[in-house]
Amino acid sequence: MKNIFRVLQISFTYIGTVVGAGFATGQEILQFFTQYGRNALFTILIATALFVWLGTKLMLLSYRIQARSYEDVNRSLFGEKAGGYVSLFTLVVIICVNSVMLAGAGSVFSEHLNMHYQTGLLITILGSYIIINRGMNAILNLNSLVVPTMLVFTCFILWDTLQLPTTTLAFTYVSDKPLYGAISSSFLYGAFNLAMAQAVLVPMGASMPSEKVIRAGGWIGGILIGGMLYAGHIALSAHMPGIIQFDIPMGQIAYGLGMAIQLIYILLIFSEIFTTFIADIYGVTLQLKERVIFHPKLIIISIMLFCYLMSQFGFKSLISILYPLFGLFSIAWLVLLMRINLDDKFPIDPNKHGKNNGSFSFKSIHARPKQSR
Repeated sequence: MKNIFRVLQISFTYIGTVVGAGFATGQEILQFFTQYGRNALFTILIATALFVWLGTKLMLLSYRIQARSYEDVNRSLFGEKAGGYVSLFTLVVIICVNSVMLAGAGSVFSEHLNMHYQTGLLITILGSYIIINRGMNAILNLNSLVVPTMLVFTCFILWDTLQLPTTTLAFTYVSDKPLYGAISSSFLYGAFNLAMAQAVLVPMGASMPSEKVIRAGGWIGGILIGGMLYAGHIALSAHMPGIIQFDIPMGQIAYGLGMAIQLIYILLIFSEIFTTFIADIYGVTLQLKERVIFHPKLIIISIMLFCYLMSQFGFKSLISILYPLFGLFSIAWLVLLMRINLDDKFPIDPNKHGKNNGSFSFKSIHARPKQSR
């Protein structure tokens, strides 16, 4: 039973890390898959294979080298010096992605809660700041609640979509975009999300008691992510092309489920955005503590201020520009992760493992910072 709980913890945390603002709102699915028409049925399968294979591999690598953070993994993949530069760039990318998360929260408030966009941004920032300063263990517990609920509501939306006469558009809609563009988009999507998820997957993988638990959790998490991609794609395709105009397309689709369920789904979307935003801010703060001498609270405020300024460009604009751009960078990281042979380069050391209790928690953000490398 203990191992089953750990497997579910891995899979739900994996899903919760990938299902951020872009995924939960439907914008990522729209930009990377649905706009390519029926070709998306094949390219989603490619992305799912990447999540299952490489997400599990990343956690296994973290387990074998007992990585403290994603910087340890990058140094193993790219070398000591280059890995440091890659980690620094990854840090910048994650901060920019946090701006997208914040913009997504603002769009939820403006499109579906009849509140001003800026009000949504400020409420999200204030709530995040309060929770981050109280610790992050609650975020993992929240994912264990939010992710299964999101899975259930995704099934509701899929079931409702299957009743529509336009359901077959997912299988028949022909896009004028080329097939190679659809295939490259799936690799960009997988590379980008895996590179961003390493901030959470690395310490989680290192904390697990065995490779068997990691493999089971990684496979279940990756397959469920693929299932959610397919469900979202079918639902969005049934409302093409009009659905493109909305910042929160999945929220718009949820109207067909009734007012009460639609409101719950909107709150779920915000919860996914909120938890990912908090976890990313927390992880970035821990990394910056090793590089700068400022107080953690000042680091948090500075990151949030930057995210607030970036979010003024709008949610849809940030996703369509930043995500593909950072995906190109992530491709190099993805290729190295593909090529590495764990058994040859990182053979399992029985003396290093076996004493971990399997617990996964973030270190205190106010702990004494390490010496800068």
